[in-house]
Amino acid sequence: MRLRVGLIGLGDVWQVRHAPALRALTDRFEVRAVCDPVRHRAEQAAADFHADAVDGYHTLVQREDIDVVFVLAPQWFGAMPILAACEAGKAIYCAVGLDLDADEAQTVKRRVEEAGVAFVAEFPRRQAPATIRLKELIATQLGAPRLLFCHERSGVESLTSGAAGAAQSQPTFRNLIGQVDWCHYVADRRPTSVTGVIHYTGDDRAGEDYRMLSLDFSPPGNPGTGTVAQISCGRYIPAGWQEAIAYRPLPALQVSCVKGIAFVDLPTTLVWFDEAGRHQESLDSERPVGEQLLTQFYRSVTSLVRRTCDLEDAYVAFRVVQAARQSHDENRRVEL
Repeated sequence: MRLRVGLIGLGDVWQVRHAPALRALTDRFEVRAVCDPVRHRAEQAAADFHADAVDGYHTLVQREDIDVVFVLAPQWFGAMPILAACEAGKAIYCAVGLDLDADEAQTVKRRVEEAGVAFVAEFPRRQAPATIRLKELIATQLGAPRLLFCHERSGVESLTSGAAGAAQSQPTFRNLIGQVDWCHYVADRRPTSVTGVIHYTGDDRAGEDYRMLSLDFSPPGNPGTGTVAQISCGRYIPAGWQEAIAYRPLPALQVSCVKGIAFVDLPTTLVWFDEAGRHQESLDSERPVGEQLLTQFYRSVTSLVRRTCDLEDAYVAFRVVQAARQSHDENRRVEL
């Protein structure tokens, strides 16, 4: 059975993740229509897959030859394509972190649940070969995680002052949600509280260039007794300073466990230590992450059991990031 796909937005990783995965899985997916605010991009992608370039996501989701909708880029229309897909009864593959307020996020969650459609949120960090192997080691060699350190550092187009510069230097909401979910997945439990810190680009607090979240996975009422994760996301180095961006990068994830410690760099690098010393594993032969993610979505759509965990996990990660901002604004730990 082939699922007929409608693409809404072509994101930053279209050429390196989604397009190759769709080409590799032609026995399961067939692209029928493409919609993107940049008409030329839509036409080019449509031509590559012998599909139609259409104007507007409403037109796309209403087409009878579309079974599933891929939302691949955060555009000005926010959550509206997801709501439109729910109304049309189309399954949704969501590769974006939507910057919504709490009420909007709750509305999206409720509408997806009411529509009864399959919804899969793209969490590529989960499906990376290094993460899968890390979970195996936690279960067999390293023991339960105690401390997690998750870091991301990237460049900005400019460090100019004012609204434009502030907007460019703002850490992406999508990356923060992905980092929170990654720690949630590795810790294998939900956080119970969060503390957030934000650094602003100027005295006027118009924008941000760094965020830090401290997640506590301890039992309620006993902070610090269980797993604790520190997440940082910063954009404070000009994009042209590639040597500075790449200088002594921290591992994307460092995990201190009961019986050892592991260092992860996505997608395939994993180094871990225990009493026997250092271990480094080659994971380059694993199936590409994009193919694993789309295969998971295919199973979700064609299964008789509707997946709800992705929707719930995405909502949990969203609420944690929102609560971290509340923590910073109110200068206190926020219980979840």
